[in-house]
Amino acid sequence: MAIRRIMELGQDDVLRKRARRVEKFDDRLAALLTDMAETMEAGDGAGLAAPQVGVLKRCCVVNVGEGLIELVNPEIVSREGEMTVIEACLSVPGRAGRVVRPERVTVRAQDRFGNPFEIHGEGMLAVCLCHEIDHLDGVLYVDRMIEDCTEELREKGAIS
Repeated sequence: MAIRRIMELGQDDVLRKRARRVEKFDDRLAALLTDMAETMEAGDGAGLAAPQVGVLKRCCVVNVGEGLIELVNPEIVSREGEMTVIEACLSVPGRAGRVVRPERVTVRAQDRFGNPFEIHGEGMLAVCLCHEIDHLDGVLYVDRMIEDCTEELREKGAIS
């Protein structure tokens, strides 16, 4: 399909707006999800939410190495535990920070056809699900960041 332009913090206020619930499960939604997956992969990301490509719809894609997961109208229905992780974001290039996230989450969502499902995520999958669902509410990891570790990771060569 197409690789879309990723919105960056400070460029457009779309990243700060709450996305609207998806009501129509049609070819346009399918194309958006496919484009988002391609855009995420091209950007070497682990997840991408529709607002990051300028679309205020409640959908996101995630791939932490276990295969592509498409989530439409996702909501976190349970959280367990707590862990501190280092996060980065395609919409905040060149930065990273420590964030406290749940160790485990259960998310209720729909697939591209409108079929409901639940997914249980632990570790990196839980982090990524929380990060992308935050985007749907206009929240970025920098809003939750407890410590900026950009310079620390630059010194280690992990980011440029």
